[in-house]
Amino acid sequence: MTVKTLVIDGRDISARETETILEAAQEAGIFIPTLCHLEGLSEIGACRLCLVEVKGTSKLLPACVTRVEEGMEVQTCSERLDRYRRTVLELLFAEGNHICSVCVANGHCELQSMAQRLGMDHVRVPYVSPRRQIDASHQRFLFDPNRCILCTRCVRVCDEIEGAHTWDVMGRGIASGVITDLNEPWGTSTSCTSCGKCVQVCPTGALVEKGKAVAESVKHPGFLPYLKRTRGQQS
Repeated sequence: MTVKTLVIDGRDISARETETILEAAQEAGIFIPTLCHLEGLSEIGACRLCLVEVKGTSKLLPACVTRVEEGMEVQTCSERLDRYRRTVLELLFAEGNHICSVCVANGHCELQSMAQRLGMDHVRVPYVSPRRQIDASHQRFLFDPNRCILCTRCVRVCDEIEGAHTWDVMGRGIASGVITDLNEPWGTSTSCTSCGKCVQVCPTGALVEKGKAVAESVKHPGFLPYLKRTRGQQS
């Protein structure tokens, strides 16, 4: 396999030709923010937080889906990127109801942690404040679409790892949302295996286990790389 040499934030980095900028940066210990990426799942480039500057193009490129190239020069941190990422986070907060103080995921939420890390302490755009109906029809789990950020981790883990394809995305633009089966209540789904993988990979409090207190709502998505490697060996 061909090895590519590139420069990330002034450092010479070697990476396999199949790797993305995000993977190469992570292996080198270079932080690039992301909310939709999760090791063990396919990349989709949904959150746009991982955009980076690449010399030779005026466009910002998503690090999670951009393959490394020989001689590529990448900048992961700049005033332009900081401003853009903050705006993305503000829009995510404004488009949903992310009131951390009353959320079961408070203190264990990736959206909350990312806002703290990137210094986003207030929202400068008007809040949409949607009132989406909570789905508590499942015996074990609860889905609160008001806290969903459309990272589609639940959709991908259900399809790629569990093989059930219970979750999907419906609608366009701000009206987009994840649904179960053909927009039926989760509790009536005939495809759901109640495995809980979707709950474990959700970065916010959109998918939670019923009866869990704040301190108990820690999620464990680290099972994905193990499952993927195991199933790859079996096949």
